Amino acid sequence: MNILSVEHVSKSFGENEVLKDISFSVDAGEVVAIIGPSGSGKSTLLRCINQFETVNSGSIRVSGRDMVTDAVYADKAMLREIRLKVGLVFQNFHLFPHFSVLKNITEAPMTVLGTPREEAEATARKLLSKMGLSEKEAEYPYQLSGGQQQRVSIARAMALHPEILFFDEPTSALDPELVGEILKVIRSLAEENMTMVIVTHEMAFARDVADRVIFMDDGFIVEQGTPEQVFGNPQMERTRQFLLRYSNQ
Repeated sequence: MNILSVEHVSKSFGENEVLKDISFSVDAGEVVAIIGPSGSGKSTLLRCINQFETVNSGSIRVSGRDMVTDAVYADKAMLREIRLKVGLVFQNFHLFPHFSVLKNITEAPMTVLGTPREEAEATARKLLSKMGLSEKEAEYPYQLSGGQQQRVSIARAMALHPEILFFDEPTSALDPELVGEILKVIRSLAEENMTMVIVTHEMAFARDVADRVIFMDDGFIVEQGTPEQVFGNPQMERTRQFLLRYSNQ
């Protein structure tokens, strides 16, 4: 069953066409890694799916609901319903600096979903335990390492019980020694069959954790397939050129 369907999506900023006729789908429980050079349109694609940008053409369907059809968007009620089905983890954390760790995670469930405080806090504490951060609930973002902040942001996204979780280069803002702890968390979510779309520059991780890999360049999907196909036997010359630097991983 498709959780996400993107059909012939294009997006321009003025004269700059950033996405060019993008089509792909994601099944329930599938992990899709999107790789490619900087400026290839990967993050813009996630922003369009998550309603931070509007498309110029094409259709997007999320969890069986039409978000946009031939560039015509659904009504506000439907868009809100769809927004609650997805979670996005940013590369720069985006935590509220004046909220404690616990409040960062409980704020959206309480205000958006109307979840009672006791229930929201119980869920938050379970998520913090999963992230290895149980002892940090009363601390504030400035007291945490970058890796800890990113784990809190993952817990915050999970607190809304999304049907699909998006990651926009979740390790790019971290020091190299902190990258591993975030990849470990994402790998554990994959093992629990969480549906995920991950934009990443971590090629070895993409090869290891993804069910399918999409390679983008210059706004196009150049190639997609299993990690074995894309990394082991790429069909397109542009893919081969991009992956050369990672051939020793």
